[in-house]
Amino acid sequence: MQQQPPRVVVIGGGFAGLEAVRGLADAAVRVTLVDRANHHLFQPLLYQVATAGMAAPSIAMPLRRLLRRQRNAEVLMAEVAGIDADARRVTLAGGGSLDYDHLVVAAGAAHAYFGNDHWARYAPGLKTLDDALAIRRRILLAFECAEREHDAAARAHWLHFVVIGGGATGVELAGTLAEIARHTLAHEFRHFDAGSARVVLVEAGPRILAGYPEPLSDAARRQLESLGVEVRLDSPVTDVDAQGVALGESGRIDARTILWAAGVAASPLGSCLPGGRDRAGRVRVEPDLSLPGHPEISVAGDLATLEQDGEPVPGVAAAAKQMGAHVARAIRARLEGRAPPPFRYRDYGSMATIGRGRAIAVIAGRRLTGALAWWVWLFAHVLFLAGFRNRIVVLVDWAWAYVSWRRNARIILGAAPRAGTDEADAG
Repeated sequence: MQQQPPRVVVIGGGFAGLEAVRGLADAAVRVTLVDRANHHLFQPLLYQVATAGMAAPSIAMPLRRLLRRQRNAEVLMAEVAGIDADARRVTLAGGGSLDYDHLVVAAGAAHAYFGNDHWARYAPGLKTLDDALAIRRRILLAFECAEREHDAAARAHWLHFVVIGGGATGVELAGTLAEIARHTLAHEFRHFDAGSARVVLVEAGPRILAGYPEPLSDAARRQLESLGVEVRLDSPVTDVDAQGVALGESGRIDARTILWAAGVAASPLGSCLPGGRDRAGRVRVEPDLSLPGHPEISVAGDLATLEQDGEPVPGVAAAAKQMGAHVARAIRARLEGRAPPPFRYRDYGSMATIGRGRAIAVIAGRRLTGALAWWVWLFAHVLFLAGFRNRIVVLVDWAWAYVSWRRNARIILGAAPRAGTDEADAG
């Protein structure tokens, strides 16, 4: 009787999971990729969908399409309910299970509201395409509701936008919101000036983009302010409701549209694995990304926490892709009876965009700001996209938006909310 090849189960079709599957393309294994969605998502451009700059298919690609030529891989659209490390079994929601010889857990991260999960109703976060489409609806409906409002104070309330969190996502959302109001929607409404919209970026710490050198952080703040964004530093949020945000001693900002970009927590699947975790729920791994005491289990991407040269490996797309590729090499080494080498993250640079022609970047130790950083950011993100078609579509969309200031994905789906309904109250 012919012996079956080892079974590898990969949980998560993000950067780390997809890279791990691809890294096993010609290995003598059977690979099953499990994900709740049927697509791979390019999360760094998710804010573009949320702000009507791109249609969802431009930054997503069906997993089956991406892996159609990899004969040793299959895709299973399902949600993982649990992991039994001793039995080497993955349990699926709704019934069913998968046995494995090697397991890769790359389930990513979720929103973190620091113990205030009820804020999510009023301040949605941005992690999935569903999140992006819901946020886009909120943003566009705010302008439509302002057009219908006859009271000046009530209209101003609709035109107040608060973004909580001064990391890359918060900065990108705030800068793009300001551009939409002052350029994209200019002259489109009859009863108010869209350029009068107030966009506030709230950050609990002393500066935005704290992971960058302070001069670049300051440059990013100045670029945001040049777009009309009000940056509030040292302002921790103490409450969020349908009418605005409380900032403790710093006062309150009344706003009908509030967006959350302040924190992330590891996927709940991390709690199914034995071993230690950090405060954010990320799983502590060995230098080769395996689980202590369980070399057959590897954790990669945002769910893993590992220090390198005294600093944690950052939760960015480049690190996730490198982790996924390393996990594939580690599995190959174990199948051949060799000890896998330790993972080594290579930092090729970091960058964040603020708006059209505005960005900051650190590339090979060089600090860039303004238009040059923005062009570097643009081409780097296009190269990271999965699929040739997506790269062409994104380039064309960006070129057209750059020339015309237009955002063509501004379709509001569903009926308009009625006054007094839950949706209207939530902004």
